[in-house]
Amino acid sequence: MRQKFVVGNWKMNTTTAEAKYLAKAIVDGVRIEDSLSIVICPPYPYLALVGEILKDSSVILGAQNLFPASEGAFTGEVSPTMLLDLGCKYVLLGHSERRNELRETDAFINKKVLVAIAAGLNVILCVGETLSERNAMQTEIVLDRQLLHGLAGLSSIALSRLSIAYEPVWAIGGLGHHATPEQAQETQAIIRHRIGKMFGEQSAQALRIYYGGSVNPENAGAFLSREGIDGVLVGTDSLNADQFLAIVQVGIRVSQTQED
Repeated sequence: MRQKFVVGNWKMNTTTAEAKYLAKAIVDGVRIEDSLSIVICPPYPYLALVGEILKDSSVILGAQNLFPASEGAFTGEVSPTMLLDLGCKYVLLGHSERRNELRETDAFINKKVLVAIAAGLNVILCVGETLSERNAMQTEIVLDRQLLHGLAGLSSIALSRLSIAYEPVWAIGGLGHHATPEQAQETQAIIRHRIGKMFGEQSAQALRIYYGGSVNPENAGAFLSREGIDGVLVGTDSLNADQFLAIVQVGIRVSQTQED
């Protein structure tokens, strides 16, 4: 059985004091659970601070992005080597906010994926369609393109360091639309089918697929209990320790139920 994950993306939020308080509250509220993994992704300036707090805990440090080079004249960028040096195990790539606001292409995201995995990081690749694309019945076309181009050149062996987060752009940040657990389950099946075509059925069944889009303690269980959905990517509610820990507890309950 694939292990369940709860991933917190703090985005461009928190101050030094807030990051310290939030990280400590999460660590203090989490017990070591073999059935669930927890990853939090603070902003770059607080990675070292949060990493120190997470040290010796079961909570894993992740980053929100990277530049696809180990070093060089890339002002303002951060390399996978730097992330590893700070203790990061995971990195988010291809988030819709970077695709849409910063115009990152599938080709550029692909470079990041290859470099990150080669460096030894675990990649959470975000994919998803806009509302207009879904209304035009293009969800499968969009996801196929993002996966085919975003994972080009990746080996089946390297796939063990990859997980996919399906985040429908229209359901992120309380935009007035919400994906149902049924829609999330249907879409993960599309993703798993495409991965099977690219890397083989065994790799597709081993792949972890998360759902991200306005996840909260009230709906997390409905997503996590769906077959094929192995975790949740939490945005807004990862900035509130009580809310985030409530989602973690939901994940633990679902994991224990499925194990039984």
